[in-house]
Amino acid sequence: MRTLYVNGWVFTGTETLQSAFAVEDGRFLSVGSDEQVLALRREGDGVTDLGGRFVCPGFIDSHMHLLHLGSAMTQCDLSGAASLAEVQTRLRDFIDRAGLTSGQWVVGHGFNQDLFPDHRMPDRHDLDAVSAEHPICAVRCCGHALVASTEALRRMGVTGDTPQPEGGRIALDAAGQPTGVLEDTAMSLAYACLPSPGREEIKAMLRAACRAMNAVGVTGCHSDDLCNFEGVDFDEVIAAYRELADAGELTVRVYEQSQLPTPERLRDFFARGYHTGWGDECFRIGPLKLVGDGSLGARTAFLRDGYADAPEQKGLALFTQAQLDEMLLLARAHGMQVAVHAIGDAFLDRLLSAYEKAFAAYPCKDHRCGVVHVQLTRPDQLRRMAELSLHAYVQTVFLDYDIHIVERRAGKALADTSYAFHTLKELGLHVSNGTDCPVEAPAPLRGLQCAVTRRTLDGLGPYRPAEAMTVCEALNSYTAESAHASFEENVKGRIAPGLLADFTVLDKSPFDVPAEEISCLTVEQTFLGGKQVYQRM
Repeated sequence: MRTLYVNGWVFTGTETLQSAFAVEDGRFLSVGSDEQVLALRREGDGVTDLGGRFVCPGFIDSHMHLLHLGSAMTQCDLSGAASLAEVQTRLRDFIDRAGLTSGQWVVGHGFNQDLFPDHRMPDRHDLDAVSAEHPICAVRCCGHALVASTEALRRMGVTGDTPQPEGGRIALDAAGQPTGVLEDTAMSLAYACLPSPGREEIKAMLRAACRAMNAVGVTGCHSDDLCNFEGVDFDEVIAAYRELADAGELTVRVYEQSQLPTPERLRDFFARGYHTGWGDECFRIGPLKLVGDGSLGARTAFLRDGYADAPEQKGLALFTQAQLDEMLLLARAHGMQVAVHAIGDAFLDRLLSAYEKAFAAYPCKDHRCGVVHVQLTRPDQLRRMAELSLHAYVQTVFLDYDIHIVERRAGKALADTSYAFHTLKELGLHVSNGTDCPVEAPAPLRGLQCAVTRRTLDGLGPYRPAEAMTVCEALNSYTAESAHASFEENVKGRIAPGLLADFTVLDKSPFDVPAEEISCLTVEQTFLGGKQVYQRM
């Protein structure tokens, strides 16, 4: 049976909208005018009147953490807290609401000290004031720093004598004792102490995360999940995904950005038979994912000239040049796609050099390797990215926060050449969009608005308006370009005959509302393979 959808505004990748499309056996059969599509009608076919609503391909978030989102939904939400006192109140309320017994771990996520009146990073004493009985960890919104309470530090065995980890930092006070702040690789000291979930718990987290994604119009994502829990082998995560897919419960198509941070783990991955492309249309192994440096907000992104507001700091590089070279050479020797987190310009220099060596050793015209975030950049680096045909995985929604801090953190010169999303496209690169959820809410409409306006969601800016995307470009960045990043441009990401019928219905067209109102549009329905997976109540 076919279902014909008519009387809508249907986005097919250009500013010329169609009005109708047909779906059969989970794929788009046709798209065009009402008359053209209705001419296909046969006895028993269904006809749905879209009532003038807007339809686009299902959004594909090209960099996020689906399992982390599901895990975060079981933790204390600290996002948007306007003061340290509010963080403490939320943690106390969570302990009471969850009925935690004395000694159980308490994990909160999403605080941002830049929203506090004094901008002070919390320390262990602030968390001790919440509870001395519970070990408490509060993770910063960027995911590159956390604060641990004194009891949590005790359980980790962290003292003033603990060696500083490579690629991370244990912050110390003037007396040489831990403040409770752990940055980047040092965070593993805390995560290693947290209880590890079983497969059924992982599946429950993924189900909840998928429901949340469907509700904001997302039908696909490129997700970094294999290192989400210190005590869980990557095979367990993959098995959880496969079981959900086989049971028809995976309502978001997942392209796994496989974080395997050491040569030993990557070789083990290959030895177990995994590689880019392994899997099916529900769950597929994608690139090797590496995290190269930290974040701008935590001052751990690796900057060549250091931080303008903290000259003694340059940030953290999680790989030396030699280590990065080894990882990329190993991946490309096995034909594996690569995607590397690089926020600071110093680490991007290191990454581009590693790519040049890997591609020289293992040439490939269509590697689709890329850079995740592409935030703090210089013009020479963008040209090198173009010469290497790298994919740019950007998060335009980051502008909502980073506009407040980019010049203060990075200095005017670097800020004036950064977040160069239009320039990337002008240079011929493919640019896909995402949220890095749960760093940001998973809502694509927020990112679309920031991409077009180059302003914060409440109107501050614009920052570098010449780097804005058009509405059409922004929509494609969240659909067709994300599909291209996973070698699936002929499988999904567009409303076109033969492609998977993944689509999202909005109450209004983003072409017809003021750009500053795009984030206020409503997701009415979400469909995966022609089946409805979300309906607004």
